[in-house]
Amino acid sequence: MDTNTITQQLPTTIRDFNAAHEARDADAALALVTEDAVVADVGEAFVGEAALRRFVAEAGAEFTYTDEVTGVRRDGEVWVVGHHLEGDFPGGVADLDYRFALEGDRIARLDIVLG
Repeated sequence: MDTNTITQQLPTTIRDFNAAHEARDADAALALVTEDAVVADVGEAFVGEAALRRFVAEAGAEFTYTDEVTGVRRDGEVWVVGHHLEGDFPGGVADLDYRFALEGDRIARLDIVLG
C-alpha cells in the first residue's frame, strides 16, 4: 500500500502538517498547531513559536534520509503515524511513531517516539 493510501485516513490537519514538515515550511506548519502546542522529539521538547519554527526548519536537516510512512492507527484520541527512516544519521535506521493529539482542527501535541 502506498503512502497516499495509508495517510488518507488521517485528518487533513495532520496530512498538511506532515507535508509542511517534510518541506520545512515553518509558516504552514505553525498555522496548523494550537498557540500552546508542544512537540517532543525523542525526548527534546519544543514549546512556543520560535522553538516550533526551529523544529520544523531544522530537525534532522543535517542528515540525508528517506522517510516512509508505514502505517496509521488510533490510540484512543491520539493518531499514530509510523515512519521508517534510513539515512546517514547515527544508527542509519529508525522506526518512529508520530503521536498527534488534536484540539479541534489543530495539533495540540506531537510526540515523536521510537516505534
